[in-house]
Amino acid sequence: METLFPYALKNVEKFLQDNWDRDDVKEIVIELRKVSEKDVEEKVEGAVPVLGEDEDKTKMLESVVRSVEWLMANDRKVTPLKTLQGLIWEVGYKDESIKGHIYDDVPKAFENWTKTGHKIFIYSSGSVNAQKLHFGHTSAGDLLPHLSGHFDTKIGAKQEKESYEAIAKEIEFAPDEIVFLTDIVKEAKAAQDAGMNVVIVVRPGNDALTDEEKKEFPVIETFETLPLEEVTTGKRKIQEEEVEEKQVQPKKIAK
Repeated sequence: METLFPYALKNVEKFLQDNWDRDDVKEIVIELRKVSEKDVEEKVEGAVPVLGEDEDKTKMLESVVRSVEWLMANDRKVTPLKTLQGLIWEVGYKDESIKGHIYDDVPKAFENWTKTGHKIFIYSSGSVNAQKLHFGHTSAGDLLPHLSGHFDTKIGAKQEKESYEAIAKEIEFAPDEIVFLTDIVKEAKAAQDAGMNVVIVVRPGNDALTDEEKKEFPVIETFETLPLEEVTTGKRKIQEEEVEEKQVQPKKIAK
């Protein structure tokens, strides 16, 4: 994503100037204004307000650009920002200014998983549109045929248990039939709380895991070493053993 975010930052002003009257862009501006109003109301330090529709167009557009720059600098994962980034990236993908970065082990892993009957879904803070552009224009080619679906923050925040429960319901799989891969511990805990199997993927540049976190979750450095069947069947085996143990416990007799 080192290329994607600088590209969006560099081109946000031009994109807004060229597409200001589009209905979807107008809706994004409205939602960005709501985000900025909430930040100002909550006295978030440095928050940049988006001017109202009664202001001069040039000044309003400039306020949107400044607000977007501030949101990106603070790594805010709000839906209207991610939607706007996706639209900007779409331009870059189409004129081949950018390509979706993926790790070398990903294409082969996707191929192997789908060949063995597994379904792959993407859940990202990036918009669904941005996800499809990314995986459709990677440095290894089009990976979209391997994917069964996409989710973004419209289904919920990535660090909330309810989001993972909603995804499981949407794709019609029980949580314990799902393996969730992430490099963010708070996301891992939320998915685990929802009943999913979780594996943390450590990639170059990730924050270091604590010893406690390494004990709490399986950890891999490449998809090639993902013990897919062991992760799910192992959890079921533990659950079955717990049930059997409870069943053989003698009943307490009231005295």
